[in-house]
Amino acid sequence: MRRFLAIGLSLFIAGFFVSQVFAQDVLKLGIPLPLTGTNAKFGEIEKKSYEIAMEEINAKGGIKGKKVVLEFEDSQGKPEISRSIVEKLIDVKKQPVIFGEYSSSSSKAVAAVAEERKIPYMVVTGATDDITQQKYKYVFRMNPTNAYYATGFMSFLKEVVKPKSIAILYESSDFGTSGAEDMVNQSKKFGMQVLVKEQYEKGAVDFKPILSKVKAAKPDVIYMVSYVMDAALLMRQIKELRIDANLYAGGAAGFAIPEFIQNAKEASELVMTATLWSPQVAYPGAKEYAEKAVR
Repeated sequence: MRRFLAIGLSLFIAGFFVSQVFAQDVLKLGIPLPLTGTNAKFGEIEKKSYEIAMEEINAKGGIKGKKVVLEFEDSQGKPEISRSIVEKLIDVKKQPVIFGEYSSSSSKAVAAVAEERKIPYMVVTGATDDITQQKYKYVFRMNPTNAYYATGFMSFLKEVVKPKSIAILYESSDFGTSGAEDMVNQSKKFGMQVLVKEQYEKGAVDFKPILSKVKAAKPDVIYMVSYVMDAALLMRQIKELRIDANLYAGGAAGFAIPEFIQNAKEASELVMTATLWSPQVAYPGAKEYAEKAVR
């Protein structure tokens, strides 16, 4: 993430900043992120990564000799606030390039504004496939889409688990819906029967009605596309209901951060998940980034 953000910031700023911006002593960029609300933890992670990238860019002399300064604005994870922040950045502050946002729904709102105003936008984590499938000319993507979560995970299922059936549970957001559909498509290609496909509202407190359907269906795999609190509660209630499966699996997001283990506790044991990134990857700089990110 650190290396991608550093490269992204450098290329976008160098390629799109107009001459009057470079006349200033610093290059200021406003970035919308969910710093409060249910996605705040993810916003904090992204904010730290942007700050690491900014420090590295500035340590190498900045952009065309100008120091990069990042100003973060709290979208609360709400698409309408994301939109208003970006409209202000473009219309009032005349910012000629946009970064930021975490969720797919907020990223989609930002993308619509950027395309409307003809301002380049770099999607950093919003994973819904259709953000960059609308023939936009000003919207670019750095991260893998939701489809790659299911595709990457499928090789593990084929080679290790070898299941014949699956239950898919997902939250009613752009991210949850697209992640579930991608897994349905991958399951069909693999010849795995989808016994249950159930949507739930984000922040639900009682998953037992849909989990009862899962228990009755007896799938080999239970695959969930959820953010952290829902992910933890789902697993705790799965254990309470004693729902057995060959594999409990997460579609990244809430399953891929330490807070899942902290909240799910013993119910997190033996849960596998797709993820965008891991400290164990062998790429140069990954270990150093992980060390910086936890300081």
